[in-house]
This record gives sequence, structure tokens and C-alpha cells, in this order.
Amino acid sequence: MLLTIRSLSKSFPGTRALDAVDFDLAAGEVHALLGENGAGKSTLIKCFTGAYSRDAGEIRLDGAPVSPASTSEAQELGIGTVYQEVNLLPNLTVAQNLTFGREPRRFGLIDGRAQADMAREMLRGYGLDIDVTRDLGSYSVAVQQVVAIARAVALSGKVLILDEPTASLDAAEVRMLFDVVRDLRDRGLGIVFVSHFLDQVFELCDRLTVLRNGQKITTERVADLDRVKLIGHMLGRELDDAIETAEHSPAAAQEAPEILRFEGIGRAGVVAPFDLSVRRGEVIGLAGLLGSGRTESAELLFGVRTAQTGTARDADGPVAHATPREAVRAGFGFAPEDRKTDGIVADLSVRENIILAMQARRGWTRPIPRAEQARLADEYIAKLDIRTSDAEKPIGELSGGNQQKVVLARWLAMNPRFLILDEPTRGIDVGAHAEILRLIRDMTDAGMSMLVISSEFDELVAAADRIVVLRDRRHTRELTGAEVATDEIVRAIAAADPREAAAL
Repeated sequence: MLLTIRSLSKSFPGTRALDAVDFDLAAGEVHALLGENGAGKSTLIKCFTGAYSRDAGEIRLDGAPVSPASTSEAQELGIGTVYQEVNLLPNLTVAQNLTFGREPRRFGLIDGRAQADMAREMLRGYGLDIDVTRDLGSYSVAVQQVVAIARAVALSGKVLILDEPTASLDAAEVRMLFDVVRDLRDRGLGIVFVSHFLDQVFELCDRLTVLRNGQKITTERVADLDRVKLIGHMLGRELDDAIETAEHSPAAAQEAPEILRFEGIGRAGVVAPFDLSVRRGEVIGLAGLLGSGRTESAELLFGVRTAQTGTARDADGPVAHATPREAVRAGFGFAPEDRKTDGIVADLSVRENIILAMQARRGWTRPIPRAEQARLADEYIAKLDIRTSDAEKPIGELSGGNQQKVVLARWLAMNPRFLILDEPTRGIDVGAHAEILRLIRDMTDAGMSMLVISSEFDELVAAADRIVVLRDRRHTRELTGAEVATDEIVRAIAAADPREAAAL
């Protein structure tokens, strides 16, 4: 075996993150590491990449014991990592990113021509024909991922860890990345693939290991395992339990009173003007391909982007929502897609993140009493089953699913009448996924109205009372009743003309 881990254990105050975990990685294989958020995947990776020191256990690379004390030591040993959020510098060129720290020099100065040649050589074989003198940030996320992989392979060259590499990619970009991964596997690298997309695991991986509650549950060949059994391993319960959603009545939602009406909301070059009515206690889904204008629509409604046209009204008259501050005052909430950048403050505690919006609305000169903060935090930690040792733990140390629950708790504490959720289940495991969907239904049953954006059409069909379909930054069709189905969403997106979509 290329990499062998035996009885690896790691604890944090109040939490046993890993409990005598075994893991093997062969040269020339793609090995999936799976489990719910909080199962121990990230901790295991950080232990054998030098980010964490282990409490017990043994790590062997090529048969020899290793104990990397830092990520740079792990790279020197041959272990490299590429994360979901590309850990490179977008304001530097591709060549500068690829050669950072080992730039070719001439007469003591960086040799730009040699640096570009070195970068092109590093990218040879990755199927990328790009200008390496352009800033990395000018390229798509998929290209940035491949550049990050090329750098990691050049620095390490034995073990490559891909942590949610496809979370922000479209289907064509995923195929491009998979071609790169298969080529690296054929070159003899051992690749650890962490993903919540089970279809991708079955398509790409040779073996998989499942962790649950810090323990190894199983290691099996992917070809010998079906989806139902795999999810059972991950959750410790049957698939039907995992995907169960609360019963709801779309017809009842359609009969509920209208609480908001947006008319002609739009911005040139962002989203064409659209209308949207919102009824009490309903879930409105937004569906469309990447770049169709889903997030931009939400940002116009919440004032993140200023609408050039349109109005909003409720039963009492016009509603101001031109800025997030106005939107919050109007009873709106917004949980953005990129929770790490726009949703959480990683260094602040769970308690501080939960009360953030409430404190902002109240004003920073009138701080919420500490006892009230603690009461709110404890209430929502219990209500949403946020898995943390205590409310004072930095939110950045929580799993993705638990971070998402904290963002939801922040807005629940505000009790908004209209809550926008942009990709609320992206990058979280199947168990947390089901919990988030149940929370959505619980909140709407209590009278809250929601706009939910998701790339997963099945998820929208399960959660939404009606679905608005977007194409090319236009709202083209609204699906209601029996039309709320995955095939109808696909047909509406595929229609070349909005009138054709409505006629299909």
C-alpha cells in the first residue's frame, strides 16, 4: 500500500473526532472518503497532511513511518491537497501561482520567460491550453482547480487529496476534471476523493471508506456496493428515513394569503425584469442552470444588488428593499450560497454568529445582553441539533452542515416573514441534507415564506410548492401543481424560447 493508517485517534475538548481509524490508499487508485458532516473526514485528512497532530496511531508512506508536523512537511513527503475553495492567489498569474516559492531566477531576479515556460511544462498533459501570463482569477473555477492540482502534484507527486473539488463546477467542468484525475491515477498517484455527490463517487472511484461519528464503518470496492447500502453505512439508518420529507400541501399554499408582491424587478446585464408573488407559508423554488440568474435574482430581492426597475408591495403599501439593511427591516432574510465567505464569520463563536443579524438590526451601540445571547444560542443549538461542544466554539471548527444550521438559526432568531436560501444543502452530507429539508418545511408550516435556490432539481421538487424556472437570466416559466416535477424543469430549461417553454 502507498499510504497506510492504523488506529489513528484525535480528540478535541469535549469531542472525540477520530476513534482508532484505519485507512489504506493504493498507488494508482481513486479512493473516496465518505461520511456525514462531522464524521471525521476533515480531521483524518488534517492528521496525515500535518495540519493536526494525532493523539495515537501510525501513518506509513511507502512502508515507512511518517509524522508530518506541517503541510509543507507533508508536501515534501509527497502528500498534496486541493480544497473546494482553491487555495491559490487569484491576483497573480497562472505561472506565478504554479512556481510560487521556486521561481526560476537569472542574475538574482525572477526570469519571467523561464517562469512561463516552467508553468507550461507543469500544465503539459492536463489538457489545458491557456495563457499562463494571465491572472488566475480571470479563469473559471474548473481551470483554477486544475492549476491547483498541477501545483500540488508537482510539489508532492505521491498522494493527492481532492476535498470537494466539484462542488462549484457544472457538468462539463466535472467531466474535464475527471479526465485529469483518471490520468493522474493512471500515472500511479494515489488519490483521496472527498465528495457529497454520490453519483460522482460511483463514476470515478475504485474503492471507498465510510466514516461515522469518528469511526471507520467500512472499506469496500465501489463496484461491489449499491447506493442504498452505502447511504445506510453513512447514516446508520435506512435510505427511506434519510430522504423522508414532511408532508405538505401545495394546494393549501396556493390558497394562503399573499404577503408580498414584486413587480418588474430587474437590472440590465444581470436579470431581465420579473414579477414574483409570495404567499404565507409557501416554498418557492428557483431552478436553472449555472449562470441562469438564480443567485442574481435573490440578490436583487434582498438588495445585495440594486434593482434598476421594479417595486415591492405588501398589504400596507410599498416595501423598501434597495439595500440589505432595508430588506432586513422589511422582514427579509438571506442565507447566501457561499457560507464560508458570505455567511459565517469563521473566527467568531457559534453564539456570536447566531446573534449577528439581530445585533446588526438593533444597532451596535445597543448590544444584546450576554445572557440573552447565551439563551438564544442554546435554544437554537437544541432546536436545530447543531453539533458543537458548546456555544463558544468557533464556527469555523464546525462541519459544513452544522455551519449551515447556524446560518439558519441566525435568521430564525430574527423571525423573518420572507427567507431566501441560496443552495442551502450544497457541500453538506446526505444526513444534514435531509435535516435541512425538514427544517424548511417546519419553518413554512409555522407561517414563514421561503425562496429556495438549488441545483438539485429533485430537492426542489421535494421542497417547493411552486417552481420558477430561469434561462439566460430570464424568468421563463412557473410550474405549479402536477407540473412541479423534475422532467418539467428540464423541459422548461431546454426550451429555446420562453413561449415554447410555456407551451410544452
